[in-house]
Amino acid sequence: MAKIESTFPNMVIALTTIALVSALLLGFTHLQTAERIAENRLARQRAALEVVLPEFDNDPMEEAYEIEELERIRFHPASRDGEPVGLAVHSYTGRGYGGEIEVMVGFAPDGTITGVEVVQHSETPGLGDAITRDRFLAQFRDIDPQEFDLRADADTGDIDTITAATISTRAVADAVRRAVDAFEKAGGVE
Repeated sequence: MAKIESTFPNMVIALTTIALVSALLLGFTHLQTAERIAENRLARQRAALEVVLPEFDNDPMEEAYEIEELERIRFHPASRDGEPVGLAVHSYTGRGYGGEIEVMVGFAPDGTITGVEVVQHSETPGLGDAITRDRFLAQFRDIDPQEFDLRADADTGDIDTITAATISTRAVADAVRRAVDAFEKAGGVE
C-alpha cells in the first residue's frame, strides 16, 4: 500500500474528514436519544411532585401553568377530591458550581414548604451532588419560609451547608427563595 505524503493539504483533508465524521456521529446520537432524554426529564419531574406535595388525585403536570412575568417558573397545582391541597413550583438557579440547578418546591395551602427535590443538576459527583441526598433536603420539609432564613449557615442563614460544597448549598437556597417569591406572586394555593 502506498503511503500518503504528509503535506499540509493532506493533513487538512484528513482532519476535516475526521471532524465531519465525528460531527455526523454526534448529531445522529443526539437525534436517537433526544426523545428518551425528554421522557426521563418528565419522569423526574413527576417523581419530584410525588415527593414534595401532599397526597393528590389530579395530574399536576397536565394542569401546570406559568405566569408571564416569572420567567422559566412553572406552577403545578395539586388537589384531592376537587379541593386544593398544595402547589409545587418548578424553580431554578444558575448559581450552581456545575451550572444550572432545577428544583421542585412543594407548598401547603398555608404557605408552608412541604418539601424540596432537586430535579436537574450538574454538580460535582461526591461533593456537590450531596444536594440530592435526603439528609440535605430534609431540612426543607415542613418549614415556614417567613420564619426560616433560606440562606446557607455560611451566610448566617438556617440551611446547613454541605462540607466542601458551599456553592451548591447556596445555589439550592437561591432556587428555593426564587420559588417562595414565585409562590407569593402567584397568590398561593388556589
